[in-house]
Amino acid sequence: MKLFHKIYSNSKSNDYLIILHGLFGMLDNWHHMARKLSEHINVVSVDQRNHGQSPHSKKMSFELMADDLSELMEDLAIEKAIVLGHSMGGKTAMKFADLHPDKMEKLIVVDIAPKQYKSGHQAYFNAFNTINFSQFNTRKEADAALAQIEPIPAIRQFLLKNLEKAEPGYALKFNLHTIEAFYPAMIDELKFQWLISVPTLFLYGERSGYITENDKLSIEETFTDVEFVGIPDAGHWVHAEQPDAFYEVVSNFLQ
Repeated sequence: MKLFHKIYSNSKSNDYLIILHGLFGMLDNWHHMARKLSEHINVVSVDQRNHGQSPHSKKMSFELMADDLSELMEDLAIEKAIVLGHSMGGKTAMKFADLHPDKMEKLIVVDIAPKQYKSGHQAYFNAFNTINFSQFNTRKEADAALAQIEPIPAIRQFLLKNLEKAEPGYALKFNLHTIEAFYPAMIDELKFQWLISVPTLFLYGERSGYITENDKLSIEETFTDVEFVGIPDAGHWVHAEQPDAFYEVVSNFLQ
């Protein structure tokens, strides 16, 4: 699949960092961070399949998403890259390291472990399935409808970035039904064929709870060259909640 992507060039670097967003996300969510990180390295920010402006497909798996990334690198003539993935994108990045280790320079996993998680997004799926966005004339009206399910304005704004103008009203950019069908596999435990030997950073928000001390022990069984860094006063959206601290940690790891 030909993924939609945006390149932030750095004429002084021959290296590449590829950024993979999380569930319901898109490359736009990473624009400011990608632009800042491009001070050090060429950055490619990606819409994963069924998200943003990338093509829709009835098929979705971490294996396919890893292969999508491999195809993108071949199209861009990138032999090796550092891959950064947040949440769902972190699992894609881990699977890419497993299936395409020859194309991986380093790995940065943001606030996700390869373990199984409990379902935690059903309210959002219910909202997207039941709210008729075509009836709204403004994003303010859509925001008011979504506020019945999600009280936190910042999360609503993140979700509402997935709306695009349509006739009538608004429509969803992402492929809701395929993503919802994929969701049980998305939150399931990742299986690996091999030990992952590339230098790996697990970066997490200390208020998130997505990576525990026990998780670190199990991660070390698969990732043989790994370090962990927790960002204080950050939850799951580490890069948005503490951008300066996130930038510093990632910049140091890149170098």
